[in-house]
Amino acid sequence: MKLKCQVKDNKIDLLVQQYEQFTIPEEESIDNAFARFNTIITSLKALDEGFSSKNYVRKFLRALHPKWRAKVTAIEESKDLTSLSLDELIGNLKLYEVIIKKDSEIVKDKKEQSRSLALKAKKESSDDDSSTSECEDEEYAMAVKEFKKFFKRRGRFVRQPRDERKSLQRSRDDKNGKSEKKCFRYGDSNHLIGECPKSLRNNNQRAFI
Repeated sequence: MKLKCQVKDNKIDLLVQQYEQFTIPEEESIDNAFARFNTIITSLKALDEGFSSKNYVRKFLRALHPKWRAKVTAIEESKDLTSLSLDELIGNLKLYEVIIKKDSEIVKDKKEQSRSLALKAKKESSDDDSSTSECEDEEYAMAVKEFKKFFKRRGRFVRQPRDERKSLQRSRDDKNGKSEKKCFRYGDSNHLIGECPKSLRNNNQRAFI
């Protein structure tokens, strides 16, 4: 008999510890959390050990994740916790859970849309840059081609070699020299006008006369 009582006390101590340490993770649903919680309080009742309904309500509210803080505050301010049943509390929390889930999906969809638009804009910008680069390359190639054509057509303006320039200058100098020796009176290019024999003959004739 004594052994049975000791086993019962050990079970009660274990269940009470589970009850006191009961918490609800962020991603756990209200249904799953309530199922775990209900298992603990049902087992305590079976061992003639339990707490009041008011204690159950407060304990479940305190076990909720901080993301539920706004809802917990609203319930505490709008409800009389001394008269609020655990079933009514669970129903209220499940309704709010549906709202949170929908809001989370809307936010997620908006983020996905924004990311998709950002990637699309980035891709279009990259395509534009590539197209611009190709156009610039084509324009540069055409400019080089036209440049070569121009100098091919204008080959006569290419600088002459130094030897050719000297030869040309020498030819010009020779022509200029001949023009200096040309007799302007008779058009003879073999002597100057002062050395013109015809002029000398004419002068002698005048002196004789």
